[in-house]
Amino acid sequence: MKNLLKNFAYVVLVLFVIAGVLSFSNVAKEKPESAGISRLVQEINNETVQSVEVEGDTMTVRLKDDQAKPLEVKKEFNQSFSELMDNYGVAPEKLQKVDVAVKEQGGWKFWLGALAPYLLPFLLIIGLVYFMSRQVQGVNSRAMNFGQSTARQVKPDEKNKKTFKDVAGAVEAKEELEEIVDFLRDPAKFAAVGAKIPKGVLLMGSPGTGKTLLAKAVAGEANVPFFHMSGSEFVEMFVGVGASRVRDLFGRAKKSAPAIVFIDEIDAVGRKRGAGLGGSHDEREQTLNQILVEMDGFDPHIGVIVMAATNRPDVLDPALLRPGRFDRRVVIDLPDINDREEILKVHAVNKPLRPEVSLRKLAERTPGFSGADLENLLNEAAILAVRQGRKEVTERDVLDSVDKVLLGPEKRSRLMTAHDREMTAYHEGGHALIGHFMPNCDPVRKVSIIGRGMAGGYTLSMPEADVRYRTLAKFKDDLAMMLGGYVAERLIYGDEQLTTGPSSDLKKATQTVTAMVMQYGMSDKLGPRQYGDNEGLIFLAEEIHHKKNYSEKTAEMIDAEIGRLLDEATARSQKVLKDHRAELDKLVKALLEKETVEQEDFLALMGGPAPKTAEALSGKGPGNVGGVETGPGPAPVGKPGQ
Repeated sequence: MKNLLKNFAYVVLVLFVIAGVLSFSNVAKEKPESAGISRLVQEINNETVQSVEVEGDTMTVRLKDDQAKPLEVKKEFNQSFSELMDNYGVAPEKLQKVDVAVKEQGGWKFWLGALAPYLLPFLLIIGLVYFMSRQVQGVNSRAMNFGQSTARQVKPDEKNKKTFKDVAGAVEAKEELEEIVDFLRDPAKFAAVGAKIPKGVLLMGSPGTGKTLLAKAVAGEANVPFFHMSGSEFVEMFVGVGASRVRDLFGRAKKSAPAIVFIDEIDAVGRKRGAGLGGSHDEREQTLNQILVEMDGFDPHIGVIVMAATNRPDVLDPALLRPGRFDRRVVIDLPDINDREEILKVHAVNKPLRPEVSLRKLAERTPGFSGADLENLLNEAAILAVRQGRKEVTERDVLDSVDKVLLGPEKRSRLMTAHDREMTAYHEGGHALIGHFMPNCDPVRKVSIIGRGMAGGYTLSMPEADVRYRTLAKFKDDLAMMLGGYVAERLIYGDEQLTTGPSSDLKKATQTVTAMVMQYGMSDKLGPRQYGDNEGLIFLAEEIHHKKNYSEKTAEMIDAEIGRLLDEATARSQKVLKDHRAELDKLVKALLEKETVEQEDFLALMGGPAPKTAEALSGKGPGNVGGVETGPGPAPVGKPGQ
């Protein structure tokens, strides 16, 4: 119906254009003055008529006066001019002085004038019927093409081609994929020694690590067609459509072989079959079955390599992951400090940075950031520079963009009373002070009482080096830091003045202790055992449902251990705050004056860097990677691993 109305509007528009052109052409000519036969007789008797041109039932009269307009006089169609003048009593000698010309009306003009009032509506109706039939044919054509794949084919293009040079970092992943490129360039080399290239390559990694970019780089390096399709595009409400699209996709790829078929977010169609909790979905399972057959069925796709990407490999069906299908798995980790520096260099190419901006320092300050996060960071810095009327990005812009990506924009317009500002300062000061004096905590980079996002204030602490593992000592020191704001409020204002501000800190601390006891085996009483098995529950979140593999008595022991570790962290935090109350007051005073205290000023207030343990100095325990301790107000929405 929408296309029909659009085509009807086109027809009406064309008719208006034609009418406009005709009216313009008529206006361009000298338009005669309409007159009656009596006027013509009068002009002839007055001898002011120069000529009369008769055409059908129209007489065009031109007067001797050059300034006068021609006259247009109508007569009966079958009546001659001389007969008309005789009837009106015009003397013959008067007519002899007038140049009379009779012009026969052309056949096409005659029929056009006669049929035009009926022909135009008829043509309009025929046009509408034609367009309606075209629309019906289009619907039928789309119905016949419903089972065809909607994959976008990206052909090799030197201008927009992606290569491994465009992918910073991910050295090991690129080495794994170079074999795929070699096979696509020269498959005979592998066949000569009986080697079979993997039929499927599964790219696994956190969101934003560059899985799709790597797949495009493989296609660019191999210079072969690249078919790109999302897993959700296979599944429709009609059973069998997804399987039909899979067959069509692989058929197109075989015709263009050697080629790459890339299925993004394959977990949308490749989830485990028969899990039960998520409900049965015949269309999705048929689509998955067809993918399994195409990848390792009776009709092998020679020269076609299937690549897929997902950040949820744990939910994929085991049949997809067996040898012969996705038998090569490439894990793309979050970039380390060197990779982050290389990624920042790629995204900083078209951004004018001031000389003082150090990408190495920025890489040190962004542990846990993915490639997409780093791109967004520099983009936010450029936007901030434009907003403030500068043509270059400064170091201040870059540092502010780190906080904005982690927490959100500043909320300086938020009104706070003097008491609330002071309480926020003591809360954040408690976090920062304990993070500074606890030997295994990450260095404090910034303390602020300016709200960002959902946080009323924040303490930013980040490790000095990339870390992979956390020790028990690191967990305990981090717990003390998490509870620092809560303990500081109790110490300064008493139990009766506790607020809802530390709620997010208490939640985070409880989650951390629960993981220590139930997942990591960091409890002497409970021993090296994992409690709470969620394997197979792929549709329900861990917070909603736990598969208990322990007794009620053990549950009581778990609760007791969680409480003991939290009490121990609270006592350690309280001791540090009491021992360094003078430094806490100085930090609070500085926060109330400046609102934000950077690392250099913070160390000066604390009397220099605090002594760290050998473990902390070596960077073997993971820090609060991008960790944020929140002040009064709801906790910001954090990202996994940050």
